[in-house]
Amino acid sequence: MRGPLLLLALALAQTLALSPARAADTATAPSADPTQVRPGTYRLDPDHAKITWSLSHLGFSTYYGQITDVTGDATLDPKDATKIRLKVTIGTDSITGVNPKLDAHLKAPDFFDTAKFPSATFAATAVEATSPTTARVTGDLTLRGVTKPVAFDATFNQAGIHPVDKAYTVGFDGRAVLKRSDFGIDAYLPMLGDEVVLRLEGEFKAVN
Repeated sequence: MRGPLLLLALALAQTLALSPARAADTATAPSADPTQVRPGTYRLDPDHAKITWSLSHLGFSTYYGQITDVTGDATLDPKDATKIRLKVTIGTDSITGVNPKLDAHLKAPDFFDTAKFPSATFAATAVEATSPTTARVTGDLTLRGVTKPVAFDATFNQAGIHPVDKAYTVGFDGRAVLKRSDFGIDAYLPMLGDEVVLRLEGEFKAVN
């Protein structure tokens, strides 16, 4: 009987030794439950934040590009949406259509006029939950000196300790549709589409 009893004792000891580590792993593992997000102040990780834009190109195709200089701060409270704050600054000179000649044109007065308007801003004014993991975020977008209310649909991905930098991180995706002519960008209408679709990606790092 000593053999089986010895094996049982060793197995029990190993289980007890591993239990704290497993509990810690569970506590820090990313969660897809937005109610578990830590309330507090967050900063957008500029290395993992970008806007992918698209519009109709002469009706023949959909053209895609990106804006890669995106910074921002947020205050999150999973228990009270009225306390959520979001302010984002977009460096317009980072716009690209993945073509050097087009990039230069996009930065010219026909479009973003980045020399005169080097940045755009978005400040959220309201957040309304649309499902357990999605929300409608309304705010004021200032672009080329024009401020208009816009809204985007946000999807919560997950939150938890990031496996690379070990910082507590909250990740979102988003989608917005706006008319460029509302902001004075009306070059080549209606050949180039007026409606612009924005795909938003962001990882926010906890500040406190």
